[in-house]
Amino acid sequence: MAVDDHSLLRNALCELLNAEDDLEVVAQTDVSAQILELAVEHRVDVVLLDVEMPDHHAPTVVEELSSALPDLCVLILSMHDDPQLVQELMRRGARGYLHKTAHRETLLAAIRAIRGGDSHTIIAIPQSENRRSAFAPVPTGLSPREREVLTLVANALSNRQIAHRLGVAEGTVKRHLRNIFDKLGAVSRVDAVNKALDAHLIVRRPHLAEG
Repeated sequence: MAVDDHSLLRNALCELLNAEDDLEVVAQTDVSAQILELAVEHRVDVVLLDVEMPDHHAPTVVEELSSALPDLCVLILSMHDDPQLVQELMRRGARGYLHKTAHRETLLAAIRAIRGGDSHTIIAIPQSENRRSAFAPVPTGLSPREREVLTLVANALSNRQIAHRLGVAEGTVKRHLRNIFDKLGAVSRVDAVNKALDAHLIVRRPHLAEG
C-alpha cells in the first residue's frame, strides 16, 4: 500500500511497483485515518508511508500499525533525513527508512528484503559528513568480485540467482556478502547497495533478469 498526499508522486510510485512481476499495489491513500482500515481490508504485506501529511503523526501511525498487524512491514519514504526522526520511527516499529532521492533499485530491493523476512533495519538517506557517524563508517574498497556481487544485489537478484549467474555456490555468495557488510559497515543488503552507490564503488545498471 502506498501512502502519500502528493498524488502525482504516489501514482508514479504505484506504476513503478505494478510494473514488477512480483509486486502489486493493492491500496493507496492520502488520508492518514484510512491507513489501518485499508491495511486490514486488503491484507497488505508492506506499507510505504510518507512522514509529512495533513493530520498525520508518522511515529504514532507506525506504532498503531505494528501493534494491530505484527506481520505488516512499514517502510518509510520521506524527504526528511533527521537521524533522530529515523531512530524514533525505527523504535516505533518501522522496518526501514528511505529518503525519496533513493535509487529505484534501492526501493525495490528494500521492499523485497523486508517482504522476504530480512531482519535487518534498512536505512538509506543522503550521507553528509555530519550525519555519517549516526549510522555507519565511511565505506572502504571492495574487491572486483565483491563489486560484481553487490551490483547484482543492487538489481534485486537473490543469493540463489547471483550464484547461478556467477557459477558459484550460494554459500560463496553469502561469504562475499558478509565481507561486503563488514567493509561498508552495512546492516542490510539495501544499506550496502546505498553506501556503495554513494561512494561510487558500484554504478547503477539496468534491471537484470535471471538467465
